[in-house]
Amino acid sequence: MSAKSTPTNYGTVAVTIHWLSALLILVLIGSGFRAANTIEPDVKAQILSFHIPIGLAIMILTLARIAWWVFADRKPDPVAGMAKWQALGARAVHLLFYVVIIGMAASGIGMLVLSGAGPIIFTEAAGTMPDFHDYPPRTPHGLGARFMVLLFLFHAGAALYHQLIKKDELLSRMWFQKTGES
Repeated sequence: MSAKSTPTNYGTVAVTIHWLSALLILVLIGSGFRAANTIEPDVKAQILSFHIPIGLAIMILTLARIAWWVFADRKPDPVAGMAKWQALGARAVHLLFYVVIIGMAASGIGMLVLSGAGPIIFTEAAGTMPDFHDYPPRTPHGLGARFMVLLFLFHAGAALYHQLIKKDELLSRMWFQKTGES
């Protein structure tokens, strides 16, 4: 399998970034909602010490993915026979993923900086865990998390629809191909 995409399949770089991002986003969503619903400051700090680096990793993966598409690769052609509205919808969902991920990273960093919680979370420094609801980036961060869940469900649902109902092998395009397959 080639590092770069072909007209019919995604390459190893795109596939690896996609599935690693998907896994990390699921972990991030779970840890984020858990942190938001945790009252105990020590437990919240422990969850956030796990949540924040994963969020940064997703931001870096997303920026790498954007750079990959802009400078090094091109996406495969739409699946033969796919309705134009579906192809446009898929592009819109992917664009929204990028916007929401970058917005979530920015609002998360904003909360961390404005609250001064970094030393409490990462160094076990003395201090009181702030109430993140007191900081303006908390609202878009929470709304972004809920929107991310909807995007994720829509994206996964569309992929499963194509794989199981339409049987057009769309999902296999975003998997590791054997050498010699196109």
